Amino acid sequence: MGLGKLVIVSGPSGCGKGTVISELLKRHSDLKLSVSMTTRKPRKGETDGVHYHFTDVRTFEKLIENGGLLEYIKYTENYYGTPKQPIDDAVKNGITVILDIEVEGAENVRKRFDNNLITIFMLPPNDEVLESRLRGRATESENEIELRLKRAQEEIKFKDKYDYIVINDEIDKTVSEIEQIIYNK
Repeated sequence: MGLGKLVIVSGPSGCGKGTVISELLKRHSDLKLSVSMTTRKPRKGETDGVHYHFTDVRTFEKLIENGGLLEYIKYTENYYGTPKQPIDDAVKNGITVILDIEVEGAENVRKRFDNNLITIFMLPPNDEVLESRLRGRATESENEIELRLKRAQEEIKFKDKYDYIVINDEIDKTVSEIEQIIYNK
């Protein structure tokens, strides 16, 4: 059995990464989602260990000190990161793992997994759709939405560092495009 692949999916908050990744996982039992860790509070409907590993700042910072994270960042007011051990174990066992991480985290992972890595940057069709999706979630305050919109413009500047750029206009089309990337590389 060969090594598995890491598939990084990045893009601005609200571009639909979570929806597309969920559909990919429904269609392909051979794919595994890396569950990130965060210090933010769970949103309505989110489950610890499924959507994120929710933790406190002290625990997160201890993992940073001990090298227990593949990558991490402080985004807006919270930490987000990828626990290292589950990724290492999955790749060694030939499993393809999807990482839903932001651009700085992707850069850190890129340094470590260059041979078995596929990077995909997902974009909304346009800025108006992105803003509409963020507001439609109704999970953030107006200030948080403004911060995410500003951050989105900064993140989009990194799109050319990715192997592939995918426009998420229609879910089935986007999922099909990503399937082609993962399985035909």
